[in-house]
Amino acid sequence: MGRYLIEPFDGSDRYATERYQGAVGRDWWAIDPTLQLLMRHHLGDGYGWAAPYLEELGKVAGGVVAECAEETDRNPPRLEKYDRWGRDVSQVVMPPSFHTAREAMMEHNFLAPAFVRQALDHGANPAALGAAWTYLLDQADIGMGCALGTGGDMVVSLAEKYAPADVLARVREIFANGFYSGEAAQMFTERTGGSDLAALEASATPSGEAWQLSGFKWFASNANGSAFVVLARLPSQEVKPFLVLWERRDGSRNGVRIRRLKDKLGTRSVASAEVEFTGAEAFLLGSPEGSEGSGLGTMMKLTNASRLGVAMMGVGVARRALVEAICYARAREAFGKPLIEQPLMRRKLAELIVEVEAAQALVFDGLINRQRLTPAVIKLRTARLGVTAATDAIEVHGGNGYIEQWPVARLLRDAQVNPIWEGGDNILCLDVRRAMLREQAHLPFLDRLRKVATSELVRERIEDLDKVISSWLEAPDEFRLFGLAQFMADVYAAALLEEQATWGIDDTRKALVARLYAEAHLADRGPMRGLDLAWTDHLDALLAGAIA
Repeated sequence: MGRYLIEPFDGSDRYATERYQGAVGRDWWAIDPTLQLLMRHHLGDGYGWAAPYLEELGKVAGGVVAECAEETDRNPPRLEKYDRWGRDVSQVVMPPSFHTAREAMMEHNFLAPAFVRQALDHGANPAALGAAWTYLLDQADIGMGCALGTGGDMVVSLAEKYAPADVLARVREIFANGFYSGEAAQMFTERTGGSDLAALEASATPSGEAWQLSGFKWFASNANGSAFVVLARLPSQEVKPFLVLWERRDGSRNGVRIRRLKDKLGTRSVASAEVEFTGAEAFLLGSPEGSEGSGLGTMMKLTNASRLGVAMMGVGVARRALVEAICYARAREAFGKPLIEQPLMRRKLAELIVEVEAAQALVFDGLINRQRLTPAVIKLRTARLGVTAATDAIEVHGGNGYIEQWPVARLLRDAQVNPIWEGGDNILCLDVRRAMLREQAHLPFLDRLRKVATSELVRERIEDLDKVISSWLEAPDEFRLFGLAQFMADVYAAALLEEQATWGIDDTRKALVARLYAEAHLADRGPMRGLDLAWTDHLDALLAGAIA
């Protein structure tokens, strides 16, 4: 008997599946006017030179990288613990889809030293281009973003300061293609510790010019890397960072053993593992005693860069969720018309557009205009937005959104890790406290906001924030930190959106986004509690600048 296709019943246009193209297969640069606006401003005269590279990257990220992300999620890395002779090889085997996506991103690596030099020669800000590169990658797969970006800058920066010459040469060789080459890992977390370094148990003892490191790390991302920064305790009980390479100086296998890969909720494209060190050759990144030159202080400063990387992952997920939601709402019909024409759906999409653009403003500003206080505040807001935006996208898709064959279920699984990576909300709030009490970091932060805000409402809230911070500094209790940090994020984002409306690029629409955001987050709601905000009236204008 032959096979027969079961045709849908007559009059079923809603089954025309070709109408349901989501984000995959689209050019993510061409459909993103907000990214184009950011690049035109931050690249200035270098924009013309950079534009072709951005155009090509948009096609690669929305094409082969996004397609491979789905395949890697279904067929994640696996561990080959022993070879055929029973020897522990602890080899992480990455799926072909991962290698294909990685090669595509490395062919268009905006963070490679050679590309950075070209950008500088043509007047283009490498920090802005690096931000665009990670932003586009994170829309496809934040797991790969972690795999390529985990700790490379930390390994190289600390090795340049403290590693012996021959070890440094090896590190430079490993990272010849830039920090984002996927060769690094940070191994801090232990079963007893998490963020509590006082509970750390891994230990290191002197062994000639090097050290012998032993211990167990409970959660190590990118375990298939070649160079690791590992926290361990000295005989003096001080906690210090160490450099551990997969191979010893003499080329033999180092004492690094992978017990098992983690069976995770999401981000399956990055190999996270339980790792045991058994007398591993290690190199102290700093001096054995005292805080001066310890390396730990440098490492903690570099953690802020990692937090901005995770913040970008939150924005990447939020942007992808927004695109998927808009695409689906335009195609799906209910009650006689497309979802995007339904008033409640229009409200949801309008709010999501404004929130995503506010988050974009935060992360790009944090990466380009570095300040001590901002990474924790930015991550606090954007990591959480990735989760809520993915949830919104699932709701827009309805029951389909809950099905793994549709694209948004993975987004939610992946997004959930961002509030955890590089410090949860409470840890971020404690860093805000540290920055204000020890470094008076709120002063340049407030000055920056005053320089860019334009409306009376936002300027008033900046002064209110100043008063709240002054009051808190008189009695710096932990209980109020979360609300204070959220207030900072609200005012910060509102001021940045107003600044964008002065760039001379799509100013009218960006002024609308700034006004809607400020009214939603900073205005006195009054008895109407914001019910009079006419979100749906502005959706068409918002869509015009959100997706082309």
